[in-house]
Order: sequence, then C-alpha cells, then structure tokens
Amino acid sequence: MTGRSRIDRIVEYLATESVRISAILRVPLIGLIVALGPIADVDPWLPAVYSGLLGCYAGAAVVWLIVVLRGPVRPWAGWVSTGIDVLAVLALCLSSGGATSLLLPVFFLLPISVAFQNRPELTAFLGIGTAVGYLSVWIVYSKRDDTVGLPNVVYLYFGFLLWLAAATTGLCLVLARRSARVAALLDVRRRLVSESVQADERHNRELAEHLHDGPLQNLLAARLDLEEVRERSPDPALDAVDAAIQETAKQLRSTVTALHPQVLAQLGLTAATRELVRQYAERVDFEIVAELAEVGRPASQSLLYRAVRELLANAHKHARATLVDVRLAATPDAITLTVTDDGTGFDTSTLDRCVADGHIGLASLLVRIDAMGGDVDLDSDIGRGTTISIVMPTDAADL
Repeated sequence: MTGRSRIDRIVEYLATESVRISAILRVPLIGLIVALGPIADVDPWLPAVYSGLLGCYAGAAVVWLIVVLRGPVRPWAGWVSTGIDVLAVLALCLSSGGATSLLLPVFFLLPISVAFQNRPELTAFLGIGTAVGYLSVWIVYSKRDDTVGLPNVVYLYFGFLLWLAAATTGLCLVLARRSARVAALLDVRRRLVSESVQADERHNRELAEHLHDGPLQNLLAARLDLEEVRERSPDPALDAVDAAIQETAKQLRSTVTALHPQVLAQLGLTAATRELVRQYAERVDFEIVAELAEVGRPASQSLLYRAVRELLANAHKHARATLVDVRLAATPDAITLTVTDDGTGFDTSTLDRCVADGHIGLASLLVRIDAMGGDVDLDSDIGRGTTISIVMPTDAADL
C-alpha cells in the first residue's frame, strides 16, 4: 500500500466518475442502435461491415463497463473511450445504408457523452468533430446516391450540433471550475490542519521544556534540601513528604515525556514505541504483545507515536481488553502501524457523535493522519474488539 489519503482517493474517484457514467450509458445506447434496424426496416449498405462493427462495439462496451466498475480508472481512459465512441458511430453511420437509416440522430448524443469528461478543451474539440462528422456522412451519402442530395435541413442540424458542442463545452467548463474549487478547498483544509498540528506540537515542546527546566528542577532541588533536613533531624513525617515529592517528580517526568518524548527524537520511532509499550505494560491490567520492526526515523514518527499512545490509552480506558497487539512494519513506500485489542469494540458510525460529545481523541487522530496523506483502516464492532491499521507514506511531511 502507498498510504494515499482518503481525500486523495475520493478526489481521484470523482475525477474518473465520468468514465463510469459514460460506460453505463453506452450500453443502452448501443441497444437502441441495434433496435433501430428492425424497427425502421433499414437495409444496411454494407451489412457484413455494419453487423461486425456493431457486434465489436457492443462487446467492447460490455467489457469496458466491467473493467471500470471493478477496478481503478486511468485519467486517459475517458479520452480513449469517447474517441472510440465517435469513430464507432461514424463507421456505423457510413455503413448502415444512407440517411434513411435513422442513425444520424445518434450524433446529437455524443457531445453530451463527451461533456462527462470534465475537460472543456476536449469537449469542444470532440463536439465540433461530431458536428463535422455528421456533415461528412451526409456528404458521403449525397455523393453515393444522387437521389439523396444534400437538403438544407442538414446544415440546420449541423448548426444545432455546433450549438450543442458550445453548450456542453460551457457546462463542462462550469463543472471543471467547480471541481478545481473543491480541490483547492481540500488543499486549504489540509494545510490548515497541518499548521494547526504543527502549532500544537510546538506548544507541547515548549511546555515540556518549561516543565522540565522550571517546576521539575525546583521540585528536585526541594528534595535535596529535604534530604539534608532529614539527615539532621530524622522524622517519619519528613519521610512521607519525601515520598510524595518523589511520586510528584515521577508523574511530572511522565507528563514531560508524553508532551515531548526525548527517546523519540534521539533513538527513533521503534525505540520510542518499545519504551511506551513497556511503560503501559507496567501500569495496566492487560497483556501487551509487541512486534516492532526497525523503521528508523520517518518524517511522520511524531504522529505515529501519538497514534500508539492514543490507541493504548483507548484500550485501557474504554475497551476493557485483556490482550493488545501492537505491530510496526515498513516497506520502501510506507510504514504500517497496527493495533488490535480483544475488548468490547464500538460502532464506528458513532465517531461523529463522539466528537459532538467532546470525545475527540480518535477522531482528531484520524484527521491528522488524513492531513499527512496517510490512510486508516478501522475495523470494529460491539463485542468483537477493534483493529486499527495506519499506513503512512515514507515521504509524508511531519506535522
């Protein structure tokens, strides 16, 4: 997996949705073309060529429909499929037996299909090409059969086709601009989330430094003074005070580490995760199994470390788990973190409601991962535990 974000996949899907719509609409259009023959009692000019072209066109349309519905669609697929539509209709009209074949109105449907491509310049080009193709077919008919001629209504229809090309191009231009605006808004959203998380990280680092250099050092100095007093005047009450100071200093160190873990900056993600798992194993009542591959110091290590901490905290506070499995793996393209617990699980559809109620830990984590171009697979249900897999691209910029 490459760790593309959910938004990137949505944008890509919407960008290629026109290809799927065109593929769906193409099949009934071919069915109507097939039905025109017996209904209009058309005698094809080149029956073998006409039947072969129609059969190949129908078969290719069905195969293409299956392909685009089952798998990802390349950006150039829309251009190619639309170009084939234009060529196929031209060939069918030329071989179908003249202007009386009633196939020529199909030309009016092609610009609409082209407009789905979300490319104004392509829509204009193929729309005008369709109009010229319509006129060319009539010219060929008039040259082949002197009785057909070139009636004035052909030029009128040619004008209609040019107008339709202009209209679909305008519609396509509006849709393209709206798509570009949505993409720009998504990019702004991503940058705002990134800047917000960066500000949060800076604040945590500054707060950790302040606590370490200020209150923690004062507390340790007070303990040294207390030790001198205890040596001169032993007293059980002073022993209790010393124990309280030690416990407070320990808690303060833990807070400083949570805000800005030094082991993460010095030794990297794997060592920091191993230390975090060790700390949790000492104070929780469930078993933690960790399989941590060496992943170095990826750009996204701060976020992945926060993800481990958040998921372990959720397993401790909410899941009532007896076993938690933490895995860290790396490929040349991505780093994968997977945390699985056998706890109570939850309904993933309630995430939005949890945010509204003020429980934003997991939801905030998902937003941050998405902003960095990562991907999250959340599998949970009430009564069967939770598995969360996070995939971050190795070239993700840290927040």
